Amino acid sequence: MFKLKHAVLCASLALCGAASYAADPIKVGIALDISGPFAALGAEARDGFNLAIEQLGSKLGGVDAEFLQTDFAGNPEQVNQLVSRYIQRDKVDFFTGPIGSNAALAAGPALFAAKVPYLSNNPGPSQYAGKQCNAFFFGHYQNDTYDEAAGVVANQAGYGNMVILAPNYPAGRDHLGGFKRTYTGKVADEIYTKVGQIDYAAEIAQIRAAKPDAVFIFLPGAMGINFIKQYVAAGLKDVPLVAPGFSADEDVIHAVGDSMLGLRNTAHWTHDLENPANEKFVDAFRKKYDGRYPSVYAAMAYDVLMAMNAAVEQVGGDVSDREAVIAALAKAEYDSVRGPFQYGANHYPIQNYYLRVVEKDGSGRMTNIRKSTVLENHQDAYVAECQMS
Repeated sequence: MFKLKHAVLCASLALCGAASYAADPIKVGIALDISGPFAALGAEARDGFNLAIEQLGSKLGGVDAEFLQTDFAGNPEQVNQLVSRYIQRDKVDFFTGPIGSNAALAAGPALFAAKVPYLSNNPGPSQYAGKQCNAFFFGHYQNDTYDEAAGVVANQAGYGNMVILAPNYPAGRDHLGGFKRTYTGKVADEIYTKVGQIDYAAEIAQIRAAKPDAVFIFLPGAMGINFIKQYVAAGLKDVPLVAPGFSADEDVIHAVGDSMLGLRNTAHWTHDLENPANEKFVDAFRKKYDGRYPSVYAAMAYDVLMAMNAAVEQVGGDVSDREAVIAALAKAEYDSVRGPFQYGANHYPIQNYYLRVVEKDGSGRMTNIRKSTVLENHQDAYVAECQMS
């Protein structure tokens, strides 16, 4: 309920901002992955969230906000419990996190039923892009799109025979599906591993037997770190790897070392994109976090809160009108670190995807360097299946 005193004052003076209209703080539920199979990625996202919260002064659209950060350890069953608590006890106005697509699929139904806007800071499952699309879900990318770009990169490199590999869960299946959608060569073998797997001796033996020109992997975080180390140790360094950015981001690069140099990967964002919002973000992140470059996970987490901030401002701080909030979010009228983009009919972005190559920057630090735009203003493959009312 609005504060009567402030409402009267604003009516008489027309000088009050959005903050004057909210009696209670806006509440944002953030499901983190600080432990579990995506812990390193969850830590990156947490750092992106916290930088945004600091820059926003713990407000959204000028209104006081509470950011409820809770670790659910990468467990879809626990995220279900967490979401129920956020909805029933905490009465959250927005939800974001977690890292895994399986957890996103578990979190969605209760949030959609309660009309809580869910802004994904990472997963973009195909289900929410197509037949299970929902007005209250906003993706940052659709899983397949990173790999559609990677398939184009593999074609351009002339790799005619490849092995492809990913964990056996919704994102893994999406990522390999996306790669196969654009790759025109032969898939010699398609390998699925366990989520959180750390020993890849059997899979590497399969790869060796297939004698591919190159290998495509989607193995985020610790899975990618362990695989690449074992792959190189097994003497396969001369068989190139191609990956979506999640398997070749800052966490993987610095854990693996020089063996990452030259690895091609694709992403919808990179720290050397030239736009003012991104330059501000990267500079602030490096100052806050001991000079390290932000990963795509940190960038997306930061961007999600900036999107919320713009939407709250556009609705004058009144987040009780959920349809108005959704309409404001759908406009995507804020300075995104990825640059200008728009949402498709399924609330997944139409945006660019880039080729990045792991190299050393001017100071000798290994990082991803943007090389080209692989897909321009690209929409996911599932939008025609979405019948959003």
